[in-house]
Amino acid sequence: MAGNSFGKLFNLTTYGESHGPALGGVIDGCPSGVELDLEAIQHELNRRKPGQSAIVTQRKEPDTVKFHSGIFEGKTTGTPIGFVIENTNQKSHDYTHIKDSYRPSHADYVYDKKYGFRDYRGGGRSSARETSCRVVAGAIAKQLLKDIEITAYVSSVGTMKLDKPYTELDLSKAEENIVRCPDMYMASQMESYIKDVRSKGDTVGGVVSCVIKNVPVGLGEPVFDKLHAELGKAMLSINAVKGFEYGSGFHGSTMYGSDHNDAFNNDGSTKTNYSGGIQGGISNGMDIYFNVAFKPVATLIQKYETIDKEGNTVEMQGKGRHDPCVVPRAVPIVEAMAALVLADFHLINKIYS
Repeated sequence: MAGNSFGKLFNLTTYGESHGPALGGVIDGCPSGVELDLEAIQHELNRRKPGQSAIVTQRKEPDTVKFHSGIFEGKTTGTPIGFVIENTNQKSHDYTHIKDSYRPSHADYVYDKKYGFRDYRGGGRSSARETSCRVVAGAIAKQLLKDIEITAYVSSVGTMKLDKPYTELDLSKAEENIVRCPDMYMASQMESYIKDVRSKGDTVGGVVSCVIKNVPVGLGEPVFDKLHAELGKAMLSINAVKGFEYGSGFHGSTMYGSDHNDAFNNDGSTKTNYSGGIQGGISNGMDIYFNVAFKPVATLIQKYETIDKEGNTVEMQGKGRHDPCVVPRAVPIVEAMAALVLADFHLINKIYS
């Protein structure tokens, strides 16, 4: 299986399966001398871990990270940073009913056809538990970037959308509720909606928005390695993501150029920011902002028809512990992937600028 690494200079390689002994990773290319707050890294994992509220999967995992290399006396040494997150609460028997059948909209069918064999326990390598490793690496990337502020939040669940622009929100309030929406009224409505969806054995999708402040001018490379292209790849690599837009996004296609152009101030900043902080694939110093769309979780606690390995139609019903809506737990994952992209371009700038 290829494609287990992300990044050019700040590089993360992950390993492990949902129901194996552990997940883990190796971070290569992190500079030496970076002071690390290990509690802050664990805090990021706690934001992502299962079982944290009534509206997420009830799998109980501490998701405690253990570092095996690359850190000495609280600082990075410049050598590969190896870490592991042990699985402690697997219930693999919940998946025996799908051993010979394929769940709709899951990776079951394509994994089986591509590799001729699959780990059906919780999806194996295709499970979103792999993202715990990304959060560890992203937490370290955040500490490398220091002054850059990356904040994601839930802006919609199903048809319930927070219409206020991020500039009118206090983004710090997102962590004050279990939905991670910075508008308290909308957060309450979203929570009730998710609970209702769950009671019906169904699932619902949503959107995570992200704002990156204090980005210096010059991150990103022209042509193939544009900053927004790498952010798009990073976000689309997250499980269940179906769409990415930055700046004015699809709405920008409905505007006149005379309205959409970001006029300059004398200091190089712009009066508007339809560009989303990126021009020509390079950061321009304005806020970077983007939206990430997540599909409804494919596992339904309802009866439905599917096919088995022989192509026969069979009846199936989801079992196990699953999120009725992934977006509350996806918030730290979106932040982590954004941090990995920016950390990579930060190091590339040191070589090529």
